[in-house]
Amino acid sequence: MTTTPRTWVVGEVVTAAVMNAEIRDQFNSFFGAWTTYTPTWLAEGGAAPTLGNGAIVGRYMKVGRTVDWVIQLTWGSTTAAGGGGGSENWMFGLPAVPATGFTYRIASFDAFDNSTSLHYSARGIYNNGSGGVVKTLVSDRGDLSGIWDSSLPFTYAAGDILYGYGRYEAVS
Repeated sequence: MTTTPRTWVVGEVVTAAVMNAEIRDQFNSFFGAWTTYTPTWLAEGGAAPTLGNGAIVGRYMKVGRTVDWVIQLTWGSTTAAGGGGGSENWMFGLPAVPATGFTYRIASFDAFDNSTSLHYSARGIYNNGSGGVVKTLVSDRGDLSGIWDSSLPFTYAAGDILYGYGRYEAVS
């Protein structure tokens, strides 16, 4: 998909190929498959987390400069949180650089504790100054308020899942 419409010239003969490229293909791109990417996983102010035998996957759909994204981190038996023993302030890479000129945007996160079958929700914050990452996952639930890390909302273990999604404007 192109983000700049074609400049038409007076007297130009419009062909089926041009119409297909300018109208049909642009329209079809709204219904295309999402693109996969591997999000980076970092911790601010300490050792980087290690994925070990866990998995992190991401997908996104970019229409014009609007980016919708999802990530899923599945904890493995050798996955380590990084940081310095709590308050890791995890960060996850976005698929495209956010546009400048806006302040904070909110992403949604869900965590699933496989051992207890409990589910928790939080919000993540990202902006153009954070270098293209979502950071500071925060829960506002009274007994679990604060920044999510390796022990909040629970201590992660093999089989636990952290899922995130959001929308933002890309720089291009």
